Amino acid sequence: MNNNLDYKTGIKDTLPTVFGFIGIAMAFGVIGKSAGLSTALVGLMSLLVYAGSAQFITVSMLAATSPILPIILSTFLVNSRMILMSMTLAPYFKDESLGKNILLGSLLTDESFGLAVNKLNFTNDKLSFSWLNASNTVAYLTWVISSILGAILGNFISDPKKFGLDFALVAMFIGLLYLQVLYDKGLNKTLQLIVIAITLALTYLGLIFLPINLLIIVVTLITCGIGVLVKNAFF
Repeated sequence: MNNNLDYKTGIKDTLPTVFGFIGIAMAFGVIGKSAGLSTALVGLMSLLVYAGSAQFITVSMLAATSPILPIILSTFLVNSRMILMSMTLAPYFKDESLGKNILLGSLLTDESFGLAVNKLNFTNDKLSFSWLNASNTVAYLTWVISSILGAILGNFISDPKKFGLDFALVAMFIGLLYLQVLYDKGLNKTLQLIVIAITLALTYLGLIFLPINLLIIVVTLITCGIGVLVKNAFF
């Protein structure tokens, strides 16, 4: 990464994450196909819903003939974390129009959020609409196209886990976390490691007591609170 915030640089900065999108989107396409969805429906879901984990949950609930209301509620809960992410980035775009902010928020992903947070380390805490819009657009197009390809390949691939496609997204997040810890000059490294350890512990315990739909948002809120307390008390 560098300190440029133009559209072209946004595309360049996002390209390393594309392989993660391809892997998990193709896995979704394969799973959607095996659940009985047509290739067109798989593509339409990625085009309109555009929510990785929620799409997997939706497909599994549709296959189980779940009512529509629980499916909508589950989708909202799984993606409620995006509210927190959008609020975190919103101050950097306060001078942009409402329409541009809605566009950025609508296409924001975990990956583009992670890239944006890392980018702040190189730009003196500045972001631009062009850069983030480019990142979002690359992610969006990659997801839609790859999920359609996955649905097509679903006619020949019965189990995506055999190819490691289920681990692609996890690997990408590990890489983003590593880059954030490596380049973030604003936070003490010890503090960052403490927060990471707390997050891992809470996630492990949360898997025992909480439904997966609520786990991410609950752990995020609790960890953020603990992180602020630890920072103010010891750093």
